[in-house]
Amino acid sequence: MGGLLLNVLIYVPLLGAVIVGLLPGGSARAIRGVATSALAVPLALLVAVFAGFHYGQAGLQFVTKVPWIPAWRIQYYVGVDGLSLAMLALSAVVGLLASVASYGITERVKEYYIWYLIMQTAIFGVFCAQDLILFLFFFDIVLVPMYFLIAIWGGPRRQFAAMKFLIYTFVGSTLMLVAVLALFFLTGERTFSIPGLAALAGGRISQPVQVLIFLGIFLGLAIKLPLVPFHTWLPDAHVEAPTPISVILAGVLLKIGGYGILRIAEPLLPRAGHLLAPLLAVLAVINIIYGALAAMSQHDFKKLVAYSSVSHMGYVLLGIAAATPLAVDGAIFQMVSHGLISAMLFLMVGVFYDRTHTREFSRLGGMYRSLPLAGTILAFATLANLGLPTLSGFVAEFFVLAGSFSVFRVLVFWAAVGVVLTAGFNLVLMQRVLKGPARSEWSNLPAVSARELVTLVPLMVGCLLLGVMPATLMHVINGPAMQLAHVLRAAG
Repeated sequence: MGGLLLNVLIYVPLLGAVIVGLLPGGSARAIRGVATSALAVPLALLVAVFAGFHYGQAGLQFVTKVPWIPAWRIQYYVGVDGLSLAMLALSAVVGLLASVASYGITERVKEYYIWYLIMQTAIFGVFCAQDLILFLFFFDIVLVPMYFLIAIWGGPRRQFAAMKFLIYTFVGSTLMLVAVLALFFLTGERTFSIPGLAALAGGRISQPVQVLIFLGIFLGLAIKLPLVPFHTWLPDAHVEAPTPISVILAGVLLKIGGYGILRIAEPLLPRAGHLLAPLLAVLAVINIIYGALAAMSQHDFKKLVAYSSVSHMGYVLLGIAAATPLAVDGAIFQMVSHGLISAMLFLMVGVFYDRTHTREFSRLGGMYRSLPLAGTILAFATLANLGLPTLSGFVAEFFVLAGSFSVFRVLVFWAAVGVVLTAGFNLVLMQRVLKGPARSEWSNLPAVSARELVTLVPLMVGCLLLGVMPATLMHVINGPAMQLAHVLRAAG
């Protein structure tokens, strides 16, 4: 019964896409209603999954495992643990809110929601897949809707940005496929089962070969994270994507990179992960500092938020590299926290852009006086982004830095410098957008609408709840974090 519940959750958005495809193209209201319902149902089902989940129990739950391509021992194998559950919750919440934010899309509404719903099923599939080929299948399916959502509904350079996104991520997928096939043949078990291969923990593969396979999987996922210098697709994609797609891209899709490293690269090849941990930590700190400096130098609101994501995902990689229970907890916590905060920030970019038709800081000063409620929400999102205590960003970064200190003391110092830089560019953002006298050209702007508040308030509540009650999430993720940290430390 549990497996059926999880499968319904995964495929309800796909069913919604089929229903939307049968509706007349001109019935935009009905299309939006069906799409929103198809995204609300998984969220309701997820409540049932949380209610039936045994938090003290190790291993996967709500499992479905049936042969898919028997000749190659490829299975349709889905299930969840605490890590998957956290990512599913983030995807369901952000996906539904971005769908509501998409009501502002007025051109080719039917096509838009078909692609959007297909993408949502693929995202759910990625976080539930427990077979490597199934994981790659869903991973690649995500690319196609995202390409069209940027290329058709994006900005002036949408074709370039969409193609760059597709090329980068497809190259990453190809690297992963080659590494996965090497893992399949070299283990001798002839299985693509992630738990099955994790039980072997690369024991039948020599360390040099483990390192090569690890790098293939890691690089494929690092492009998605994104890791400097493979990050350049991200600012272009964000700038050209419509606001709701930027929300999904930053709030959910980047987390596939971190999730894949935690789910595949590290537990399947722990000796390689331990050996390469110092390199990963150095790359993480480069991400943190470079992303913060790049964000501080931007003159475009959306680009600043995009580079902010580059910086914040560095904390995820640092926590994974340190591999202590607290650091891994912090890495997962950071993925959820950043998902909420980045979604809120991109929605706020949309709020201001819809009214002023500009993202240039030089034209956005004094907005607190013109739009006081919007200014207050942006201030909240910015303070969450810089890691203000009592908000989720502070908890996530504190866990990562505290958990990494015993392993990488010097690098944690430099990561702390990144925290200061993060505070700097967020304060610069508030100063450039909100402070100063009111501009006459923005004197009669429409106030924040009820629909916009519906998308923003749940994210604000989530950030506050996780900031003051972090045990709410820790209760879910602590088991997988402890298990992974144990495997990685044992490999050393």
